[in-house]
Amino acid sequence: MDVFLSFLLGYSVGMINPSYIIGRIRGFDIRKRGSGNAGGSNALITMGKVIGLLCILFDLAKAALVTWGAARIFPECALSFPAAAVGVVLGHVFPPYMKFRGGKGFACLGGAILAFNPLVFLIMLGGAVIVVLVTDYICFVPLTASVAFPIVWGIMKNDLWGALMLCIITAVIFFRHIDNFKKIKNGKELKFSYLWKKDSEMKRIGAVEDDSGENKNDPKEE
Repeated sequence: MDVFLSFLLGYSVGMINPSYIIGRIRGFDIRKRGSGNAGGSNALITMGKVIGLLCILFDLAKAALVTWGAARIFPECALSFPAAAVGVVLGHVFPPYMKFRGGKGFACLGGAILAFNPLVFLIMLGGAVIVVLVTDYICFVPLTASVAFPIVWGIMKNDLWGALMLCIITAVIFFRHIDNFKKIKNGKELKFSYLWKKDSEMKRIGAVEDDSGENKNDPKEE
C-alpha cells in the first residue's frame, strides 16, 4: 500500500505541466510548436529563455519535492522513493487531461536524482553538458541519465528491487524518444544550437511556420 500511495502521489504531482499550461494561457498548444514536446526545453525554444528556465525549474522542483516527501511520509517503505520517482515521471509523460501526450520526463528524472543525492546530480549534470556539447542534441542526455540512475541507485543503496523499479523510467524515456531517433536519422531533429541559430536550423530541417506560429512540414517534402 505504501508503494502504491507513493506512486499515486508522484503521478498526481507529475501531471502538473507548466509548459503546456503557460502555452494554453498564451493561446497555443506547445506540442504543435518547436520540437513538439510539452516540456521545459521546448518552452525555452518557443516562449523564451525566462519562461523556459522557469518551466525546467518547476519540473525539477516538483519531482524533487514529491520523491523527498514520499520517502519521509512512508519511512518504513524502502521503495517509497523509487515508486514516487516512477510516478512523477509517468504523470508528466502521460497526463490524462492532455490525452496522455505530455512531456518526456527528463527534468522530472533530474529532480528525482537531485532529491536522491545532490552530488550525484551535479556529476550527472556535468556529464549532461558534455553530451550536449559533443552531440548538439538534447535528446541523448535523458537517455544516458535514465540508464545511469538505476545503476547508481542499486550500487549506492544496495537495492536491486528499487533499481529495477527505476528501470521503468528508463523504458518510458526511451519510448518517448523514438521519434527523436527517427528525426535524427532523417535530419529533422532540432539541434541544441537552435537557440542561437534559429533560421539556419529551421531551414536545415525543412520547417516553416504558419500564421499562428505552428510548425508545418516544408511543402517540398510532402
